[in-house]
Amino acid sequence: MNLRRLTLLFDDSVSSWALEARLLRWLTLVWLFVGLVMLFSASYPVADVRQHDGMYYFKRQLLWVLVGLIVFNIVVHLPLHKVLGISHWFVIVLLGLIFATLVPGVGKKAFDASRWIALGPIPIQPSELIKPFLVLQSARLFGQWENLSWRVRFFWLGIFGLVLLGILGQPNLSTTALCGMTIWFIALAAGLPYKYLGGTAIGGVLLAVLSISIKEYQRKRVLSFLNPWADATGDGYQLVQSLLAVGSGRQWGAGFGLSQQKQFYLPIQDTDFIFAVFAEEFGFVGGVVLLLLIALYATLGLIIALKAKHPVYRLVAIGVTILMVGQSLLHIGVTTGALPTTGLPLPMFSYGGNSMIASLMASGLIIRVARQSSEAEVVPLREEGEKRRKRRLFQKK
Repeated sequence: MNLRRLTLLFDDSVSSWALEARLLRWLTLVWLFVGLVMLFSASYPVADVRQHDGMYYFKRQLLWVLVGLIVFNIVVHLPLHKVLGISHWFVIVLLGLIFATLVPGVGKKAFDASRWIALGPIPIQPSELIKPFLVLQSARLFGQWENLSWRVRFFWLGIFGLVLLGILGQPNLSTTALCGMTIWFIALAAGLPYKYLGGTAIGGVLLAVLSISIKEYQRKRVLSFLNPWADATGDGYQLVQSLLAVGSGRQWGAGFGLSQQKQFYLPIQDTDFIFAVFAEEFGFVGGVVLLLLIALYATLGLIIALKAKHPVYRLVAIGVTILMVGQSLLHIGVTTGALPTTGLPLPMFSYGGNSMIASLMASGLIIRVARQSSEAEVVPLREEGEKRRKRRLFQKK
């Protein structure tokens, strides 16, 4: 591979890409840039107090961005069938790591949830890293559904079920719901029978209700979401502070860096509630602009999916669009009180290397679909010569 293609500024092949691929590339970079600027503002106060360096989290995030951009550029230039050909191995390995987080002493706990494995100074969150590979493998499964035996179908449906149960056991209901919905919508787009889809949807809802019923803190979150002001200093505190931040932004916002809620009023303001800080600093207008950016991403994603000729590639584009746009809307819905409080990062914005790498890889996949759909299939000369020889033999007969 040409090493120049691993960089953003010196990739001379971009000018030959399809229009949708170039637009989506620039949109991804704009989204990433705005996210980094917002993370700098949201994380500075807490980093200054905890690490005695206001730039601490921002500098660490830049390192993860560099890793993510390398992955992004590799995916963009790698034929999609090669990525699909190894996706199943990543799903199985990351499934094992998900269950490893549940083992006492192996999984790293934070906020009563065991979602990380510490490899020295590097925290690995397999439930985040598995997202793009779930898109790839579910697209591969449902895109070839009619040509597969029931043995293969049941095997991968079982693997998907174990992934969801493992993430739910951490516990991480929001990521479980996002992964489940992504797989379900890919199956819907593939044209699977409604009886299968309906049964799966009912089972998913019942599983979520069971999880909320068993786990007290999840039940408290749902109840506090219905009326956060009833316990504004207890279970409803997080949502109340988020609503105060969003409301304080008014029309134009307080200005960049001038959020008051990030000064240790709003918990985890650099991850699960970063949009609240964004809304306070940039106001209603800034929030609308961000929503338009996400809407443009969704539009380009759907255009790419419609233009894709290969059914599996089309499902990859649909899956990535659902993953990126759906996760963004869920995050915004939580911070504005439209959805129950859950821990879900905003792609490209929230602090965390695993989420950043997964988001950039997903964006690279959909750009690769756009590129591959617009490029003519290259037939090797030897294969073309063999076809001509067989055609002449047929004509002689």
